Amino acid sequence: MKYTQKILLASFVALFFSSLAFAQAIQKDYLSNLEADKIRDAETPNERIKLYIQFADDRLKKFQYELDHPSQTRHAEMLNYLMNSYIGCVDDASDLIQEGIEKQQNIRAGIDLMYGKAKEFLEALKKISADAKEIEIYKFNLDDAIEGTQEAINDAEKAKKNVAPAPTRRKN
Repeated sequence: MKYTQKILLASFVALFFSSLAFAQAIQKDYLSNLEADKIRDAETPNERIKLYIQFADDRLKKFQYELDHPSQTRHAEMLNYLMNSYIGCVDDASDLIQEGIEKQQNIRAGIDLMYGKAKEFLEALKKISADAKEIEIYKFNLDDAIEGTQEAINDAEKAKKNVAPAPTRRKN
């Protein structure tokens, strides 16, 4: 190989790896590729908030299933992953609400969904904590999830007061 061909090949390899690293930086580590695509394809903030809440709900249900039906391998790892994924989804939905308020977007439906579902999530998390089944494995992440969910409820409550009012139509 000639010297210029080697340089060209090396630059292509470097470009490939840098683009791969960039793509991984955008991808949330707790979302599957399909879920990340759904978030990207959602047209409105309300749709993205709804998706994050659905994903959080899914993670919480999977966590409860894993508690009741422990896998033979990597049980503790799975419990912690699911709890971290749950709180990541709730945090991202909460961030979208804050961003929507700052941009004065109509996110009333997303706020209402967050407020209602986060209360359900908090009840489920408190029940998991009270049952204390294998709690030493995931206590730190559970405490973080409870705190984050409570913050999401408080943020949604504040957001209800700060969100731009829905447009009203005049009757002629």
